[in-house]
Amino acid sequence: MHVILLERVEKLGQMGDEVKVRDGFARNYLLPKKKALRATESNRKYFDSQRAQLEARNLERKTEAQAVAEKLSGKSFVLLRAAGDRGQLYGSVSPRDIAEAIDAGGFSIARTQVPLDKAIKTIGLFPVTVVLHPEVRVEVQINVARTEDEAERQARGEDVLAEVTEEEEEGAAGAEGIFEEGVVPAEEASEAERA
Repeated sequence: MHVILLERVEKLGQMGDEVKVRDGFARNYLLPKKKALRATESNRKYFDSQRAQLEARNLERKTEAQAVAEKLSGKSFVLLRAAGDRGQLYGSVSPRDIAEAIDAGGFSIARTQVPLDKAIKTIGLFPVTVVLHPEVRVEVQINVARTEDEAERQARGEDVLAEVTEEEEEGAAGAEGIFEEGVVPAEEASEAERA
């Protein structure tokens, strides 16, 4: 299906471009969201007559998005999640979770504005891109931690998982001493002396 784009669509084209897309993509996404019109002669005439208004509205939305981007840029948001000793989350952090954390921070963001390339499944600091407008993106930092204290330590740059593994290593080192070759546990030694 041929469509005329009413706004910039990533990996597809700019406003006013006439592009060929799959029928399902046009019917289910572009047309219902008013991002495109079917490329008919009447729609081409309509677009040409409305082009100045569409460009003005797009420019207005872009400047609003840039103003929000300046305030949002570099901000850090904390998400508290349950996780195991090695930092593996019980579940994952979704775009909805990130959008809710940003909303709680005073910015209105929809979950569709937070595209995640891969799921966040461990605790730590993660840079996340927020799409405020097709031409405006901003990067925020998501701090996934088990507790507020742990989130503060991660924000300072401490490795919260390293401490857990050091404690485990100390405990394991003490346990390994029992099973060294040549060392006989006290119970076995007393039995050997009796015999």
